[in-house]
Amino acid sequence: MDKMKVTGGKKLSGTVTASGAKNSALPLLFSTILSPGIHKFENVPKLKDIESTLELLQSLGFKTEQQGNTVTVNASDIKSTEAHYDLVRKMRASILCLGPLLARFGEAVVSLPGGCAIGTRPIDLHLDGLKAMGAELEIKDGYVLAKAKKLQGAHILFETQTVGGTENLLMAATLAQGETVLENAAKEPEIVDLANCLIARGAKIQGAGTSVITVQGVTELKPANHKVIPDRIEVGTLLIAAAITKGNVRVEKSAPEDLRDVLEKLKQCGFEITTGKDWIELKTPAQKDFRCKSVDLTTAPHPLFPTDLQAQFMALMTQADGTSVISETIFENRFMHVQELLRLGADISPKTRVAVVRGLKNKTLSGAQVMATDLRASASLVLAGLAATGETIINRIYHLDRGYEELEKKLSTLGAQIERV
Repeated sequence: MDKMKVTGGKKLSGTVTASGAKNSALPLLFSTILSPGIHKFENVPKLKDIESTLELLQSLGFKTEQQGNTVTVNASDIKSTEAHYDLVRKMRASILCLGPLLARFGEAVVSLPGGCAIGTRPIDLHLDGLKAMGAELEIKDGYVLAKAKKLQGAHILFETQTVGGTENLLMAATLAQGETVLENAAKEPEIVDLANCLIARGAKIQGAGTSVITVQGVTELKPANHKVIPDRIEVGTLLIAAAITKGNVRVEKSAPEDLRDVLEKLKQCGFEITTGKDWIELKTPAQKDFRCKSVDLTTAPHPLFPTDLQAQFMALMTQADGTSVISETIFENRFMHVQELLRLGADISPKTRVAVVRGLKNKTLSGAQVMATDLRASASLVLAGLAATGETIINRIYHLDRGYEELEKKLSTLGAQIERV
């Protein structure tokens, strides 16, 4: 099993290009279920989660191909409306096939999903919404059994904002009969990217990116040709990598407006941030013995600080001058990286949802063997290794490969001493 070896102490500098957004590419690929024909997507990252999605689509009978960062899906023929456990267990986003299958074929059998163990993340809101649209649902032997002669438009109020639930019901609503209103909908950029793609294919959608999305059902959609938006989480990770090494890095093919709260936090830490239309640059002040300031943060739905960057920012705060309080409001198990950061010498007092991080004053993190517990925890340990003295070995980096395209190569081009072993 691959490990990542990081030798710390190298300042990152230079220019790097962001990949396409995993969290956008996945629902876009599942949206191909909605309409027959050949769909083409550009700027798709080469990741384990993308491979898993294409495997699932192939199991339905679709023909898929990935050449570089271009993916083609031929959704003309379907041989099954069942998403098996062996495929769905690898990735939570697999549940996104449920809404499209119901909308186009009137039936679906989908295994309950797997993925990172960062919290319960129930799919109740997905199922409640589909029931409101007229679906008959039963959970049996670990599968969701769903039927609907024709989904009907409905007014759906989400109890809490759910990105996956918004995406699933948005896709289902495009082919439903009548009007569907999604209230308290998620506002993430990935939702907007999905909506823009569906609109280009003939869907009638208003309000994507706001808390109320209105969909007028249509009888059919066209195939897709679409370019995936930049991965804001990868961009944020690369910027925090620059910050934790006191470096100077420019990330191109990024979308600054999608990271406003993160950039504000980095400015509060004392780093210089400049942006253009499609690039972001972080510079460390030239003063001798610069230490970033400690900053408190609370994760929250977009446009506030994303939970997917909390672990990376916590690694940065181990280097800060002062004490920071980090509150996690999205997932209840998202502090599993804390125990591994402690192995590197960090001073963190974790509770269930709050961590107090005391910046190290007269010492640095020290390299050690650590274990990745989930996707974003993997990235935080890589970043901590960049700041640590000596050698850090990160085990179970298959988590990293689910969401970052060749992260070690990108960091190496910026001067990091990092390799896969």
